[in-house]
Amino acid sequence: MHMADALLSPAVGGTMWVATAGMAAYCSKKVGQEMDDSKVPLMGVLGAFIFASQMINFTIPATGSSGHLGGGLILAVLLGPYAAFLVMASVLTVQSLFFADGGILALGANIFNLGFFPCFIALPLIYKPLLGKKPTAKRISIAAIVAGVVGLQLGAFAVVLETVLSGISELPFTTFLLLMQPIHLGIGLVEGIVTAGVINFVWQSQPEIMVRAAAHQAMGSAPVKKVLIALAVVTIITGGAFSWFASSHPDGLEWSIAKVAGGDGELESSDGLHGTLARLQQKTAFLPDYGFRSTGDSEKEAEGAKGEPSWPAVDPGTSVAGLVGGILTLLVAIAIGWLLRQTSKKSS
Repeated sequence: MHMADALLSPAVGGTMWVATAGMAAYCSKKVGQEMDDSKVPLMGVLGAFIFASQMINFTIPATGSSGHLGGGLILAVLLGPYAAFLVMASVLTVQSLFFADGGILALGANIFNLGFFPCFIALPLIYKPLLGKKPTAKRISIAAIVAGVVGLQLGAFAVVLETVLSGISELPFTTFLLLMQPIHLGIGLVEGIVTAGVINFVWQSQPEIMVRAAAHQAMGSAPVKKVLIALAVVTIITGGAFSWFASSHPDGLEWSIAKVAGGDGELESSDGLHGTLARLQQKTAFLPDYGFRSTGDSEKEAEGAKGEPSWPAVDPGTSVAGLVGGILTLLVAIAIGWLLRQTSKKSS
């Protein structure tokens, strides 16, 4: 559900940038009060894990569409909402600047849609009430699935609203809405199941991580090493190899756009600010579409000649992109955590 710049007017895109910047500033202030030396690496590894996980598109049966993990709820449950929002911002910024996944103008909207709703709506209003005061594997699973669906539904609705406010005439509100919400219901169910599995693993391995995150406390003496190692291993395998098995079908947003406006699900806009930002992204994205530039071009030519791309798409460019992207996200998230940690030390 990464929006391209063509879906937003400069006014709406700029407004979402301001809203997201305000949320990031607020979260930075709040998370500084609960930051310690154990939480910093947890932010980094979880950021890398979400980056790699978002590379895996799964097919939605009988639709010709696909979806991928958003990850906002996982981050919120394990880090608390404030740190989670900042980590999600790290993931999406790395994807946009270095992999051309999501536009630069749309980055503020993408962070808000994928970060705000799971962290500040789904977590406190859905997940926590369903979880109750005595978590069990069953309650965790139910809470994660329901909250995952709600968070993604709200994010999908926000995408529709943002395009309408931008005056994108190719995507009329009612038609676009009636496609976006059902397809993201299916995606949300899968995301909820994956989220439940990750959260249950952490609950069984080190429940104190979740207890402290829910109470907005520093990790303190909670042993996080086992969780860090497990997530790091999964991240490497996912980014380096499992990414080959991603569905070749368009994601829910592209599928919905194609159904409404026709074409391949991508709207183009090369005028003014859109064109300037597109050229900037071409320069910063050294692994566009998660692959080598030359490899990506040859693959598109091959697909045009043969029709359907091969699956699994065994491609060293994809593996490099998964590993490099994970490392970059790890470093960005750790840098944010470290800076906030230093700030909290000075103020204490």
